[in-house]
Amino acid sequence: MEWKQLLSNQRKGQNKQEHNVGRSAFEQDYDRIIFSHPFRRLQDKTQVHPLPEHDFVHTRLTHSLEVSSVGRSLGKLAAETLLQRHKELQSTYSIHDFGAIVAAASLTHDIGNPPFGHSGEDSISEFFKFGEGQAYQRLVSEAEWQDLTNFEGNAQGFRILNKDRYQGLKLTYATLAAFTKYPRQSIIANPDKSRRSQKKFGFFQAEKETFKEIAEQTGLLNYGDYTWGRHPLAFLVEAADDICYNLIDLEDGCRLGLVSFDETVELFAMILKERFNKEKLERIDSLDERIGTLRAMSVGKLIAECNELFIDNEQSIFDGSFDQALTDEIPSAEVLEKVVALSIKKIYRSRLVMETEAAGFEVLPGLLEAFTSAVIEEENHRKKHVSLLRLMPEEVLREIRREQSSVYDKLMCCVDFVSGLTDTHAISLFRKIKGISHPNA
Repeated sequence: MEWKQLLSNQRKGQNKQEHNVGRSAFEQDYDRIIFSHPFRRLQDKTQVHPLPEHDFVHTRLTHSLEVSSVGRSLGKLAAETLLQRHKELQSTYSIHDFGAIVAAASLTHDIGNPPFGHSGEDSISEFFKFGEGQAYQRLVSEAEWQDLTNFEGNAQGFRILNKDRYQGLKLTYATLAAFTKYPRQSIIANPDKSRRSQKKFGFFQAEKETFKEIAEQTGLLNYGDYTWGRHPLAFLVEAADDICYNLIDLEDGCRLGLVSFDETVELFAMILKERFNKEKLERIDSLDERIGTLRAMSVGKLIAECNELFIDNEQSIFDGSFDQALTDEIPSAEVLEKVVALSIKKIYRSRLVMETEAAGFEVLPGLLEAFTSAVIEEENHRKKHVSLLRLMPEEVLREIRREQSSVYDKLMCCVDFVSGLTDTHAISLFRKIKGISHPNA
């Protein structure tokens, strides 16, 4: 791999552009995402605590904005060293280009997540594995069935970012490659799970040729069988998410009373070490502001640690020998493990989260059962199915009815529709089609 190729500003179906120093294609990527419909929907998608009454708890939208902010800092900080090491880049690229790529990719990192958080992913998979969706197995290929029975938010995100329906996106290859933390298809003979990049998959069968083009244009390491090594900046995108996910979920848990103030302070102090000043902290009146201050300082510390590790391993990343999450290898990794363990015990398994996960396992399979049967049996013209189809957006129906659409294509369109719903819309639609609430109620 080499940086000039990795920093490709080419877009799908377009010729490579001249690099605009004033407003680069990567900055345009960021703006396109911010104004896109799929991004706006994140404002009503669960981060950890579903449909919160408390206005300070994070949604997928606020989480994505925070991850993007941390990602920009990581990209720019790394670029300061990279541009000194690779002076040939200085005539074309600046620290802002690296920052913009990581910021844009980070902004979209959760764009493919369904309603109800991670339980939403499991409920979609289980509809096909164990529910009414089992009936479709005989109608699709083995690889296509693997996609359907292992719904993956990262792959769904890549699908959204490359759908013809969203013509306004068409992101650069650099941003799309940096977005893809798991650059492989869903079905491969022997996935090397010791490699972080192979832990999950990053694109469905429907988009595998699209990713192949991106990988070839950006020069990613090719391992064969639709499997590649990561774009180096994908490590920074992942680190930005890990930093925010760990620290901000802990902050939310403390503010909701799920984790004690003293436990939270102790964990932040373990990250900050000599920078932690108890006397100075106690001079801040508000407990919320105390936690917010510690979180901000801890984020800065983790950014510095991740950047140093990334820079030290640049060559190992390029040859594929370093393939781990940065936050697993930094000096604060042991503390982050304690944060994760505490979060699992007291935050992610709290009663409110468990109740919503249980609801998700009813709502999403219920919607999929209704809409997949309506789509697959459309030619039977059952009145129930006709009514259900009218509830789907016109652009989704056009895609479903496209000439030569396979059963797999149609099922994926149904998954697109259901997984793209907000939490509130999914619950409302489920109640209406099941007759639990009247449409005019």
